[in-house]
Amino acid sequence: MFGPLGFSLAPSVRRSRTLYKWIKPIADWYANLAGYRKMGLKYDDLLVEENPEVQKALTRLTPREAYDRAYRFKVASLLSVNHKPLPKEQWLPVSEDVRYLKPHVQEVVKEVEERHTWDTMEVRRK
Repeated sequence: MFGPLGFSLAPSVRRSRTLYKWIKPIADWYANLAGYRKMGLKYDDLLVEENPEVQKALTRLTPREAYDRAYRFKVASLLSVNHKPLPKEQWLPVSEDVRYLKPHVQEVVKEVEERHTWDTMEVRRK
């Protein structure tokens, strides 16, 4: 799937037990190396907001999710200014790094595709 979420091989990797067993440690290592959890951010906080689909998905967040997202950005910007990550006990655990924005973005992309299909439909009289 192309678009704001990008192309993903994750579904095919998850289907293969052997491939998953080999790729999972590398994926975990890479996520830890990225360092966003050290700043208290979730993976979906890294999506490019200039994308129209992501902007529309952000408007569909619940007030609590929107507040939490803004708070995470404030904390991360403060940590960036101070050139220090969070203390290790405050890092975002892997179990809490859930994709909260992905379902909204997928829904918006599906709606855009459906709107495009209906807008370009050709009507013919019999």
